[in-house]
Amino acid sequence: MLTAARIKHYQEQVAQCLDQKGIILTPEERMNIEIADFGLGEFEVQGLGIITYINTSVYCAKELVLLSGQTCPQHRHPSIDGKSGKMETFRCRSGIVYLYLEGNASSRIQALVPASSKSSYTVFQEFVLRPGEQYTIPPDTFHWFQAGPEGAVISEFSSTSQDEYDVFVDPGIVRIPQIAEE
Repeated sequence: MLTAARIKHYQEQVAQCLDQKGIILTPEERMNIEIADFGLGEFEVQGLGIITYINTSVYCAKELVLLSGQTCPQHRHPSIDGKSGKMETFRCRSGIVYLYLEGNASSRIQALVPASSKSSYTVFQEFVLRPGEQYTIPPDTFHWFQAGPEGAVISEFSSTSQDEYDVFVDPGIVRIPQIAEE
């Protein structure tokens, strides 16, 4: 579980990464950068910086920031109340993104599965996204992704995001961040 001081540190790191890539945030957006450590306590290995620009009942737009080698754990976006789960398009803005989905496993993958959670990664059809390339992930499809050695920035365009309902393979994951007392 992260402390408020660690969250602030990572928010500054994510904002600096975006600044370097020429992606300008308002002061309010900078203060509201979500630092998702998934309750695993290893943000720099399995974590994600998220800036949500808009999230309505129709669509959502975000920036996802991954540090060098950082992984967003395997999950899917299920149907909720009879509505299809989130469909999302990832567009790589900088760095390299290794994206893994259900399907025929690639013979050799380029990402390094986090040692602390190897059994929680079960899909290995690899797609490599470089700046300007994109991929659309269908609803209710298990996927995970990892940044290359320089980190990565991904623009996400999707249907409504209800991340609190995401289904993770790792039963220890808590999607909504919790803050520890200092």
